[in-house]
Formats: sequence, C-alpha cells, structure tokens
Amino acid sequence: LIEQNRKIIAPLVTRHGKLWSNFWGALSADGYYARSEDYIDIIQGSRIGVWNVPYVANIYLIKGQTLRSEMKEINYFSREKLDSDMAMCRNAREMTIQREKDSPSVETFHMLSPPKGIFMYLTNRHEFGRLVSTANYNTSHYNNDLWQIFENPMDWKENYINPNYSKIFTESIVEQPCPDVFWFPIFSETACNELVEEMEHFGQWSGGKHHDSRISGGYENVPTDDIHMRQIGLENVWLHFIREFIAPVTLKVFAGYYTKGHALLNFVVKYTTERQRALRPHHDSSTFTINIALNKVGEDFQGGGCKFLRYNCSIESPRKGWSFMHPGRLTHLHEGLPILKGTRYIAVSFIDP
Repeated sequence: LIEQNRKIIAPLVTRHGKLWSNFWGALSADGYYARSEDYIDIIQGSRIGVWNVPYVANIYLIKGQTLRSEMKEINYFSREKLDSDMAMCRNAREMTIQREKDSPSVETFHMLSPPKGIFMYLTNRHEFGRLVSTANYNTSHYNNDLWQIFENPMDWKENYINPNYSKIFTESIVEQPCPDVFWFPIFSETACNELVEEMEHFGQWSGGKHHDSRISGGYENVPTDDIHMRQIGLENVWLHFIREFIAPVTLKVFAGYYTKGHALLNFVVKYTTERQRALRPHHDSSTFTINIALNKVGEDFQGGGCKFLRYNCSIESPRKGWSFMHPGRLTHLHEGLPILKGTRYIAVSFIDP
C-alpha cells in the first residue's frame, strides 16, 4: 500500500493450479464477472505489474485516510443482494468524490464532469500466497486439514510432508540400514502428531485379535493392535499420498519397478506394554511395504524397532516422520521388536498386494 501509493490495492492470490483468483479483470453489462483479455497472463505471471481492476475480494488494503474520508459511511460495505466485497467495490466504483476547493466548478469549466469512484488496484509484483478452497471443507474430524490433499494440495504438502523430502531426489539422504531396506524422510512433525491424534480420537483399536471382520476372510494370521485408514474415512487421501509421494521414491530405490500405488491394508499400529508389546516374525502380503514412525523413541517410548531375520539386521532407533520401505513377500521376513516403556505408533501400508 505504501510502496505503490494507492488508496485501495490487493495482492494477487490464486487457488493452486486453477484460474480462480481474488480479482476480476472486467465487468459484464450487468455488473458481474467478465474475463479480461489479460486475466490469464496476470494470474500466471506472464505479465507483471500493478493493474487497475473493477473488483477485488478476500484480501486487500485500504488507506486509513481513505476510510476516514471517502469511505466513512457505515453502510459502505453493504448493498442489497451483494456480499460485502462486491458491495464495497461497486460503491467504490460509483461513488462521487468531493471536489477539492481549488478544483474548477461546472459553472466555471463546463467540460469537466465530477469525477466518480475510487480506483482499485491489483499487484502481482511479488508472490503473496494462495487462496484456500473451503467449498468442500469437512469439519467432522478431529484434524480436518488432513483431508485437504485434493482441495488444497500445496498447503497439504507444506503442512504434512517433511521439509527434507525433496532432498531424496537431489542429495544422497536415503539410507539403507539393512539390505534392500530404504529409510527416508516423508512426514512432518505436524503430520505425525495429527494422525496419532485422529486415531486416538476415533479410539476403536482392534486389540490385536486373529478374528477381524474388517478384512477379507475375517481372519488375520499376524494381528496388530490397529485402526485402518478406511475406518476414519482417510483411505482415499492415503492412497493419493502413496501415489504422489511414495511412488517417486519407489522408482528411485527400486529401479525399473513402477508401482500402481494400490494398497488394501493401510493402518496405524499402536504398541504398548499392556496390550501389544511386539510382533512375531512374518512376511507382508505386499510387493513392498512402507512403515512410518509417528513418534520418538527415547521420548514417547523405549525399546521397539524392526528386525529382518534373514539378514540378522535390526533397526532399533526409528526416526519420527521417516519411513522404511522394504520388499514384502519372500525375502524380508521381519518382526516388531518389543517396547519396554511408553506407547509407540507406526503407519503401515502393504502396497501392490
């Protein structure tokens, strides 16, 4: 506002990957939206500058002096059948501005008509952020933002994907603590915390029983005390997460293998000394498995980890937000090592069963 010295100015913000923004480039004959010829160039950054526009919304700045003078009327943001932004913009466009004392009058200079309206401007000279889509926002969950991967993908990524994720592809941060067991950062602290909170809020842990009505056949040979993603309505989000963020890692570490990103079993496991301390040796019913640590060893629990028996190799200090990725059938017989104290949470998917 100060830099551009305008009475009303809005920073350009858009919805990621869409043409929806906080301004109109032109008006139709009835005073509503019309696309200007430069609209797409402006929102995509092909043209950079400060633009005079007829409508701004959601986020804009107004000079204090303007609010105290031209726009001091209480009902300035109100107009029949219009929301507050549309009312403000229409009133600004149509308002008659008082002349300054030294301006010529109609009587002395009949060629001048009283100037109307306050110019509104939009700037795209800097990146200011994004508009959040709220049309399909569901408030029935404990942590509602977990479900926003489709509506607000960039915000979801910034909130929930580990900030070091991109280094998987640019630097050598993928570790291999055991043969063909790959270890890499995937979730942020926020993602881990909110997923655990969501599961605890749901609270219907299976108890680690062999008879399990949630799965085909109703019997689990190696049961865990868990909650399935399907039970809390998160499965579609989780499968999309696998395709968007796990599949590229798979291609890097298992060269030549292209995952379908399909998984029938996606769940969070809870290990406690009272209910289930460990998990006996087993193979997973998957082509490959991901196992994401959701809390911290040494702080939230003691003990735990995973042992791959064929290689006599154990990983006893899993890192919060990091995932193991290993083959499922045939080669990687493994077990969950017993915890000694506290509660351990992991998120598991059996991918391409």
